[in-house]
This record gives sequence, C-alpha cells and structure tokens, in this order.
Amino acid sequence: MATLTVRLPDDKHNRLKALAQHRKISVNKLIEELSTQALAEFDSETRFRALAALGNPQRGLEILDKLDAHFADDKATE
Repeated sequence: MATLTVRLPDDKHNRLKALAQHRKISVNKLIEELSTQALAEFDSETRFRALAALGNPQRGLEILDKLDAHFADDKATE
C-alpha cells in the first residue's frame, strides 16, 4: 500500500473531515472511496470511447430512433 500526501486548503480539509464524520468513516477511507469512484468513472468513459470508436454511427442512430419510439409509445399509454 502506498502513502499519498495531499495539500489542501484548510476549509476544504475541514469539509472533508465533516463529510467523513457524517458517513462514520475515516478521512482516509473517504479519500479511498472517492478515488475509487473517480477511477470507475474514468474507466467507464475510456471503455465507452474505445467502443464508440469501433462502432457504426448509422447503426447507433437507428438504435436511438428505436428507443425514442419505444419511450414515446410508453408515454402515449399512460
């Protein structure tokens, strides 16, 4: 496991401490959870962009049209 030193303004540090206390976890655990979330978002975007680069734009638009039609039908039956 690695150690990371981060310099933060005092007010931000105090807010992070308050958030951690509210969640009943340590600041260290809070930073670990926030880091995991940020990395998951980055990995998802990277995967999406890689798959999108391989995709067929015309087929994608056709699928979106089907979704629009499906949800329009759902609203009409409400």
